[in-house]
Amino acid sequence: MKTLFLLLTLSSSFLFAQTIDYNLKNGFIAHGYDVVAYFNNTAVKGENQFQTTYDGVKYKFSSEKHLNIFKQNPKKYVPQYGGYCAYAVAVKSDKVAINPKTFTITDGKLYLFYDAWGTNTLNLWDEENPTKLQSKADKNWDIIKLKK
Repeated sequence: MKTLFLLLTLSSSFLFAQTIDYNLKNGFIAHGYDVVAYFNNTAVKGENQFQTTYDGVKYKFSSEKHLNIFKQNPKKYVPQYGGYCAYAVAVKSDKVAINPKTFTITDGKLYLFYDAWGTNTLNLWDEENPTKLQSKADKNWDIIKLKK
């Protein structure tokens, strides 16, 4: 009985210790771009002197003002799907790298996209019914978000 209890305790603590697999190119979400700036419709690289950590993930900002805005409501600025390409999560249930300059803000949420080798998945997202793709990506993300 003690062995079973120990096994259940260890198993449950392992399950609760798992975290979302964030896309951390160069150690930062969104390749170190300022997630607050996206909400001003600009893609701006963050500066080393303006950093913080939220949910175990490092963020950079272009100014102290943006850093402070983020700290007031970090959940608002966290990219959807761990910062992976929203289109790939929706269509392939896969985690694909992004181009930090390719993004959209929809319903107050930040979505990042792959854009390389002649494929801009933001254009595909817009062409193929963003509402339907978002719903599909939400379902797929629930399945893959913990997988490394």
